[in-house]
Amino acid sequence: MSMTDPLADMLTRIRNAQRARHEKVEIPASKLKMGVAKVLKKEGFIKNYKLTQDKRQGILRVYLRYIDSEPVIRGLKRISTPGRRVYAGYEDIPPVRGGFGTMILSTSKGIYSDRDARGKKIGGEVLCQVW
Repeated sequence: MSMTDPLADMLTRIRNAQRARHEKVEIPASKLKMGVAKVLKKEGFIKNYKLTQDKRQGILRVYLRYIDSEPVIRGLKRISTPGRRVYAGYEDIPPVRGGFGTMILSTSKGIYSDRDARGKKIGGEVLCQVW
């Protein structure tokens, strides 16, 4: 099975793992997904992530975070898709859920949260939003 949107797959795996109350979820690794995991950790949505090497591309293990057995991540939504790319300049990055969520962007300088991208005055492709 070829995967057309690996990032959407990652978001779905996290969503499903949380619904099933798993402690961690394993995702085939890529630089993009590592960057997204890094932002999720920095913004406090996940406990941690770890890259494990295997014979192929490596496995990204994401440790999910719960507060009083409720998942910290309430929602994950893919914005830009392979069929429809969405870009935003730093001044056009919309706040997520009135500032309670985080938009994750892929910029020329790497993968950043909306807050960091605005601070660095760089726009890019709006990958997804998390709240």
